[in-house]
Amino acid sequence: MKALALPKGDWLLIVASSVLLTIAYPPFHLFLPSFICLIPAIWLVQEGTGDPRPLRRNLVQGFWFGLISNGFVIHWMVVALWRFTELSVLGYAATIAILAGYAAVMFALVGWMMRKAKISILITFPVLWTAMQWAVAHQGDIRFPWLGLGTSLTHYPTAVQIADMIGARGVTFLLVLANTALALAIRERADRRRTMKLLGGVAGGLIVTLAYGVVRQRTIDIRPLGRVAVIQPNVQWSEKNDTALQDSIMAATLELSREAVERTDPQLVVWPESAVPSYFHMHPAWEPLIVEHAVSDSVPIVTGGLDVVWGETRSDYEYYNSAFLFDAAGRRDPYPVYHKRYLVPIVERVPFVNPRWFDLKWFGGFGVGGPGAIYERGIGKFGILICYESIFEDLSRRYRREGADFIINITNDAWYGETAAPHQHAAHLVMRAIENRVGIARAANSGISEFVDPLGREHKRTRLSIRTFESDIVATTDVITIYTRLGDWVGLLAVLMTIGLVGYTWRLKS
Repeated sequence: MKALALPKGDWLLIVASSVLLTIAYPPFHLFLPSFICLIPAIWLVQEGTGDPRPLRRNLVQGFWFGLISNGFVIHWMVVALWRFTELSVLGYAATIAILAGYAAVMFALVGWMMRKAKISILITFPVLWTAMQWAVAHQGDIRFPWLGLGTSLTHYPTAVQIADMIGARGVTFLLVLANTALALAIRERADRRRTMKLLGGVAGGLIVTLAYGVVRQRTIDIRPLGRVAVIQPNVQWSEKNDTALQDSIMAATLELSREAVERTDPQLVVWPESAVPSYFHMHPAWEPLIVEHAVSDSVPIVTGGLDVVWGETRSDYEYYNSAFLFDAAGRRDPYPVYHKRYLVPIVERVPFVNPRWFDLKWFGGFGVGGPGAIYERGIGKFGILICYESIFEDLSRRYRREGADFIINITNDAWYGETAAPHQHAAHLVMRAIENRVGIARAANSGISEFVDPLGREHKRTRLSIRTFESDIVATTDVITIYTRLGDWVGLLAVLMTIGLVGYTWRLKS
């Protein structure tokens, strides 16, 4: 452990930054920490560059910062994965260790560029931080773009309206830039002129961003589409996996759905992920019950469930986490089943290998779905996101580009328990709504179910662990945003700039 040792002062900065970063995110959602949470981390890098062995110290600083900060923020992974295996602690440890590795490399590169090329940390830290988050979102089967720093401001939608141009990663870049400028202003406060420039830049940037948000909120025309009811059956994890309870779970969900239709008269009903607790082919009575509900109440139903696609033999198959659409006439066949595309590592699919090599049946070997279809009912066109697909901005963007008026997100979330995870999970939808100026209806088995309008405002948000339903008007706009057209151009630009900065510094070194 001597190789990972740090001076006591470094530990204070690491813990301070980690705590501030944690309270910036949901469920705390405090405004000020978003702008100051990285200041101790930035000072940390600066301290490391003066060490006799600066590369080693920056690497170790970044590793411990990444390990502790991510350990705090996603502590809920232990609770969530424990339901699947007692080895959940290892999965949690592996996740934060990988993220810590990214932070270690980033800190080392920032310090190296400062020493060798004299490039200001005001440039390197925001660029490399943004590139690091882009890389985490593109690491194949274990990609995990959970909670970019920009997502910390989703409780204040006026402050993130600019996401319709620069996306969530662009908001992250601006926040990291503000943190860096404030860190330098405090550290170099003896130079009054420079300090005032840095503080003025942050203040000016915040004023412009908020002004843009106010203008967009006042000038974007929101067009109502129709009423949607979201069902929250609140089936606990132990119940869902008890085969003896599956018929009663279906009956209770149908009863709640019928109550929602009777009381709110929706034009579309949405059940959560895995609301159908098993496969239709194993329970032939279930589909007729849903059909009868749709026909008798004249309402289309979207529900989560499991689907199997059979090959030439019974041993040749793929199974999927899926969503089904039943129209008001009770028909399902005309509509393609949506198969979840981005799967939770380990839980839904073993990373990097073909799960059939290990004969993983019904667990850990889910098939990877193709691009989702655009569905159309009377109230408009929509695409479906299952569970944490809401954190992958490219899916929502593709739906919007292909004509979707709104988005449906179905999720379970019961496996998160009473942790910060459901609050963090739901926050991503605010960014998806603003990025593409679409409305979103979210049905979560145990909460949080809600509606998000195209301005990122949350409505009819439910509490956790209660059996309920909500109904609201889903809205859209006629705006096709810059972000919808160009995608994550800020993230890609940060990656290209990082490559350029590394190349420039390397040439100076040689």
